[in-house]
Amino acid sequence: MGDPKFPSKKYETPAHPWEGERIKAENELLMKYGLKNKRELWRAQSFVRSLRAQSRELQARLRASDPQAEIETKLLLEKCSKMALLPPEGSTLNDVLTLGTEAVLQRRLQTVIYRKGFAYTPKQARQLIVHGHAAVSGRKVTIPGYLVKRTEEDKIEYHVSSPIANELHPMRPKPEELKAKEEAEAAKVEAAEKQEIHVAKPKLKKIIVTELKEEKVEDIEKASLPEPAPEDKG
Repeated sequence: MGDPKFPSKKYETPAHPWEGERIKAENELLMKYGLKNKRELWRAQSFVRSLRAQSRELQARLRASDPQAEIETKLLLEKCSKMALLPPEGSTLNDVLTLGTEAVLQRRLQTVIYRKGFAYTPKQARQLIVHGHAAVSGRKVTIPGYLVKRTEEDKIEYHVSSPIANELHPMRPKPEELKAKEEAEAAKVEAAEKQEIHVAKPKLKKIIVTELKEEKVEDIEKASLPEPAPEDKG
């Protein structure tokens, strides 16, 4: 069981700590979801990894005609459905294998509160939760990483004891400001995509020109090769 003061870790650290591409991807997720540190990201990754491991094990047991595996498969799919990681109906174990880290990060209370318009940024959403301004089904929740169930998503609100519950509170986001921010973010993403295309075009042109030059040189070399002399049969 272990000492309650020293609970066991719920995440695994990367096997290779100094991978540039992985570090860059992790930093992007930290910024996107307003995470405090990489431990929160690794916790989500470990959770997804455990779901995939269960799916692979159950698939092997189902091929061996294990009756208990059918019961555990149903429970696993129901669990993923309740957490809104998979659709309520029609999901299979293969769908569990396709789950990614962002599927879990999107179900964190911090992300759901930001997406619902209770805060201007993911960082502000985290602050609201930690300071006790958020409630789920009327119950105060102060854990930003709390995974919101499908049935709880429509029951998220400001806590009754919070001053922000008052619609006239100056810190409460206004719908028009949120709409303007969404439009600005959409325009920023569109501009970034156009910039990527603009940068990619010269690179693609250079690759094509280089390949054409190489093909031309090969054709010239083939044309300039002397024809083999006929063999002397005498």
